[in-house]
Amino acid sequence: QVQLVESGGGLVQPGGSLRHSCAASGSIFSINVMGWYRQAPGKKRELVALITSDSNTNYADSVKGRFTISRDNAKNTFYLQMNSLKPEDTAVYFCTVPGAWGPGTQVNLSS
Repeated sequence: QVQLVESGGGLVQPGGSLRHSCAASGSIFSINVMGWYRQAPGKKRELVALITSDSNTNYADSVKGRFTISRDNAKNTFYLQMNSLKPEDTAVYFCTVPGAWGPGTQVNLSS
């Protein structure tokens, strides 16, 4: 079973940028879909972005034009670039592949 390790969370000012990384313990070459979800305090976990094996992407309306999901099969890693961050982006961000979730990383927007 693939294990996922995330990095890249932190504290950032509105308008700033962060990049999340999700490193898999095994090859991601054959994984059809990989994604990022987030969960804000008191809210349900929601989809942020998905990427398929042929690099088709899908985004939540709330992040379109600001976030970019990508993958590097050679490094067994996929990414979430977050730009123009807003206070409502504050959440724990989780990466996922079929059958596995990362532990989550916190993103906080400072006031």
